Amino acid sequence: MSETPSREPSPRDRAMSVAAISSERADNHDNDWTQRLVLFLRVMAVLSVIKGLYHWAQITGFIGGEDDAFESQAMAWQTATVYFAVIELVAAVGLWLATPWGAVVWLTTVVSMAVIELMFPAIYGGSLVIVSIEALLLAAYLALAWMAARERPP
Repeated sequence: MSETPSREPSPRDRAMSVAAISSERADNHDNDWTQRLVLFLRVMAVLSVIKGLYHWAQITGFIGGEDDAFESQAMAWQTATVYFAVIELVAAVGLWLATPWGAVVWLTTVVSMAVIELMFPAIYGGSLVIVSIEALLLAAYLALAWMAARERPP
């Protein structure tokens, strides 16, 4: 009579299967900061679309009266408005796709707006509130990007 011995799992096999189960659970939280970064980038993409469309509305005359018409503004204001109308929408696409170039273009818009507000107050009025908001958004991005980079293995 040939008897096939039934094999019971050894303690080592049980430990390995428990480790496999627990590592699956750990994998679910391995990219939390990356997911938060992508969510932040998507929110910034929506805000960039809104800002870009606002600038296009200024250019096309959908907002503002006759005194605020694009043609009656100073050349510096016109140039800055066209620049932000284009670059904000380009940044929005890149941010939504969570591409590296999108973040670079968005960072360019943030720094550009801060520079224009601080160094050329005649263009948009030099609002420190705008500069503060842009600085907070920049700090939030840098913190999230740093935490996301830390959770990836080298």
